[in-house]
Amino acid sequence: MKKILLLSDTHGCVEKDIVKYFAEADEIWHAGDWGNTELSDIMEEIGKPVRSVYGNIDGQELRSRYPLHNRFECEGVKVWMTHIGGYPGNYNAQLLSELKANTPHLFICGHSHILKVMRDKNNKDMLVMNPGAAGRHGFHIMRTMLKFELDNGAVKNVAVIELGKRAAGIVPEK
Repeated sequence: MKKILLLSDTHGCVEKDIVKYFAEADEIWHAGDWGNTELSDIMEEIGKPVRSVYGNIDGQELRSRYPLHNRFECEGVKVWMTHIGGYPGNYNAQLLSELKANTPHLFICGHSHILKVMRDKNNKDMLVMNPGAAGRHGFHIMRTMLKFELDNGAVKNVAVIELGKRAAGIVPEK
């Protein structure tokens, strides 16, 4: 069994309220739009596995660290992570044929800043996750991440972590 922390759309946000959750996870996953390398550097210094993709705002340094699409298997769960993936009924059109031909158990994306955890009604074997946005840039109101467990081919104990309101003008402690 592995405990996973999933976040996305940090947009350069590096704060204690995010970093404190790293200790609880066996692996840390980031679905893109890092904004800069500061948070990535912190994750890698901790020494836990980091799985990620780059997002549309990420520059060359992050694009050289992480792929656009990251497909892997963890604890018997086939995972596909990408930044701009969409959700059931509104997938990124460029991904549709590959999603149908090589369907993962867990499809992860970011980009929308909208927290979603849902099954694809046309493919009940695929769970779709978007952790929302952990950063402060964007239109979202609540900053969120997800934590869950992977165990013997199953996704279990999915929980939302609320980091507080995005609220412009707040300069939190790092």
